[in-house]
Amino acid sequence: MSNVVNTKNAPAAIGPYSQGRKANDLVVVSGQLPIDMATGTFPEGIKAQTRCSLTNLKAILNEAGYQMSDVIKTTVYLDDMNDFADMNEVYAEFFDGVFPARSAIEVARLPKDALVEIEAFASK
Repeated sequence: MSNVVNTKNAPAAIGPYSQGRKANDLVVVSGQLPIDMATGTFPEGIKAQTRCSLTNLKAILNEAGYQMSDVIKTTVYLDDMNDFADMNEVYAEFFDGVFPARSAIEVARLPKDALVEIEAFASK
């Protein structure tokens, strides 16, 4: 059995999917776009967008009772792989030295023309 994870502290899903799902001790967080909850828009630049995506991801994890330290796998989708180093710089700020497994993939286009989208799996 699984439960839907939903919080008002992160953007609502923009399609027929859940912000996250929890099954036993596993939480899966859908890809988070860099929507700033204060403005409803994307901030400028890859660093600000990465920070925003991870902040939204963290809010969903917190709603499920999890922390960033519980994340075991992420996938980062980038509009441009030239942004990899700048994304990495911000990404590292969200983890305390024990990093999850990760894939980083350049894609042709992201929803709403975002520069980055990040999904995660977490387990306790």
